[in-house]
Amino acid sequence: MEALLPRLYPHGHRLDWACLQRERGRRDENVGKRISRAREGEEKEKAADFVYTRRRTCARRMALSGNSTQPSPPQNGSAVSGPTCATVACFPQKAGEALRLPILALAIRQQPLHPRRAPLKKSKGYSTVAFVDFARMTNDPPALYLGMEALIALSSVIGNVMVVWAVRMNRSLQDTTFYFIVSLASADIAVGALVIPLAITISIGLKTYFYSCLLVACTVLVLTQSSILALLAIAIDRYLRVKIPLSYKRLVTPKRAGTAVVICWTVAFVVGLTPMLGWNNLDKLKGANRSSLITCEFETVISMEYMVYFNFFGWVLPPLVFMLLIYAEIFYMIHKQLNRKVTTSQADPRRYYGKELKLAKSLALVLFLFAVSWLPLHVLNCVTLFCPEAEKMNLIYVAILLSHGNSAVNPVVYAFRIKKFRSAFLKIWEQYVCCRGGWRQADRDAQRRDCKERRLRHNFDL
Repeated sequence: MEALLPRLYPHGHRLDWACLQRERGRRDENVGKRISRAREGEEKEKAADFVYTRRRTCARRMALSGNSTQPSPPQNGSAVSGPTCATVACFPQKAGEALRLPILALAIRQQPLHPRRAPLKKSKGYSTVAFVDFARMTNDPPALYLGMEALIALSSVIGNVMVVWAVRMNRSLQDTTFYFIVSLASADIAVGALVIPLAITISIGLKTYFYSCLLVACTVLVLTQSSILALLAIAIDRYLRVKIPLSYKRLVTPKRAGTAVVICWTVAFVVGLTPMLGWNNLDKLKGANRSSLITCEFETVISMEYMVYFNFFGWVLPPLVFMLLIYAEIFYMIHKQLNRKVTTSQADPRRYYGKELKLAKSLALVLFLFAVSWLPLHVLNCVTLFCPEAEKMNLIYVAILLSHGNSAVNPVVYAFRIKKFRSAFLKIWEQYVCCRGGWRQADRDAQRRDCKERRLRHNFDL
């Protein structure tokens, strides 16, 4: 080492270890800069490959709709040319600027390939890979949701058709109260046959015109409002039956009950079709420079101010509170009558009010299930209006299933809680589903045997 010192330091300077350390640090810094530049070049190449892949995906989707334009491959980080996908957010238009951002390149490298279930937030100028590549997958409903919707639709149609059929064929069910039950069942049939299939179609990302989507949303509102008003009419009818039992049949006639049903449906159409008259989100979409075709979603076309202030606070919550008070008064009056002492000159009211109590409990259960099914969806609407940043991706599917499932629950309540409906359902099952013609023949044989027995008794008495 001493022999090398004159060569290293010809002027005779002493060996300075601090100087050697500084030289070594500068050398390592230069090497690090070269490595970082190489990595940056690799990131740009990866970003260019990613953009080219996304453009090819867009081109394939556009080719399915009739446009066969293919993108050109990227050239050393230059701007990527190619068609702009109209249906999927492919990438920012200025892809060359995006490639010059190392932050975007880092996001592309570190972003997981599988989409997260939580809603993803966009940055101010550019979209992350997960939002761009998997936006449609993240928003698509799961297969379980679609399967449950189909099952609810089938159950709702079959069950409520049996309700209408039972009222038609059984004279003991042709009472004024059951007029409103038929109105409620008709709305539930429309939900199963019309609303749920449209909801399934919309949930898979259907693109349509604004007013077509608005008409679908208003149909849901009309049917929901008709169900609420039918439940209100049922509650008022039961209240009059308990409050004025002697003059009830003279006051509540079938003609007046039919008129009440028509009024309920008219009000439901007026309330539900109000967004078609202008209270909607058309101005907001025009301000955002949207195209004529939109992804049909309820929140896209229906104003949350209408849903919360007008629909919920005006036409959903007040009727529910009013019905709650009516049923509380009905139960109070029935229990008061059942606890009264009966004199010898009076007829025993226990039998009459006992039947009324059982039927009132069944109809109150229908009201309770309706409130449990529809209130979560309206609460989520309030959250959307007052706290728009709140995450409710998975809750919205549960709320929609609850609201649609209410249409399939009512026939089950009627079958288990109302004996007349249960007997009518069994008769329909035996006559038209299970035994078909065999039941009719057995019924005729039983009638012949009864006639013979009556004839024999008559002859024996003579």
